Amino acid sequence: MIICVSANPAIDRRLCVERLAPGAVNRAHLVEPAPGGKAAHVAMAARALGQEVVWVGFLGGATGEECERGLRALGVPVVAVRTRSATRINLEIIDAAGAVTEVLEPGGEVEPDELAAMFAACEAWFTRGGTGAQVALAGSLPPGVPTDFYARLIGAARAYGCRTLLDTSGEALLAGLAARPDFVKPNRQEAESALGAPVRDEVDAGGAARWMIARGARGAAVSLGADGLLWQEGAGAAPILARPPAVAVRSTVGCGDASVAGFAVAAARALAPAEAARLAAACGAANCLAPAPGRITAAEVERLAPMVTIISDLEVHL
Repeated sequence: MIICVSANPAIDRRLCVERLAPGAVNRAHLVEPAPGGKAAHVAMAARALGQEVVWVGFLGGATGEECERGLRALGVPVVAVRTRSATRINLEIIDAAGAVTEVLEPGGEVEPDELAAMFAACEAWFTRGGTGAQVALAGSLPPGVPTDFYARLIGAARAYGCRTLLDTSGEALLAGLAARPDFVKPNRQEAESALGAPVRDEVDAGGAARWMIARGARGAAVSLGADGLLWQEGAGAAPILARPPAVAVRSTVGCGDASVAGFAVAAARALAPAEAARLAAACGAANCLAPAPGRITAAEVERLAPMVTIISDLEVHL
């Protein structure tokens, strides 16, 4: 089972326009809403690969109800922690040339009693999942949620024998690293922000992975978009670069989340490191072709996986 925890879910509203003109009136010719937030994308992608999942998150207002309906329609069980603030809406604007512009709301304020209810709900599922569960902690934190939110959940999950996967940024990432998650996956920009140094290529990404492992993570991956992802299973392991095939990209939103789902599914299947990286890269590539973030198919992943290039003789530095 994969328990996907969302502190800041959303309705992802995809708007398609002919050309985005800043400062002018823009008319969309297509509007597609879908449940969103990183943890939702992880849950949808893992579910598509046949994995048992459950989504636990804050939901409020009409948008929260819409998000819940959307997840359930995709076969994702929902444990809703109700909030007085409405669930946010994120905009993904795609023009005819394929350029993507995102506008992300910060999320509504979470009240102390709602935060306590979230910890209780998560602990109940950690108890239920036990050693057979993986906990995916993914996404930003809304106002009212402390920066050690994920760190506390990592400690609680470990107490019940669950494996933890962390995908966040900023102070929440740094606090989470200190709690020693089993796996962490920032993208290039998030890794650069954490390190305070550029991540220009796979060599720099390897150094970033080692930096995160030295600060507590048991394994780390850095996603580099079309250049692939760099994966290091542990402190003594050799880094692996998984480079996906070129695809006709519909949108890159959610590709990193699909890759996290791939790593979680690989762990559930006890795949070797190179095959875990292959599956994760194939999931990210499949997401580029999906009708919405996280809406990959097992058939597409299976088609793309043999086309992923695995490179294991990498030099890395800090």
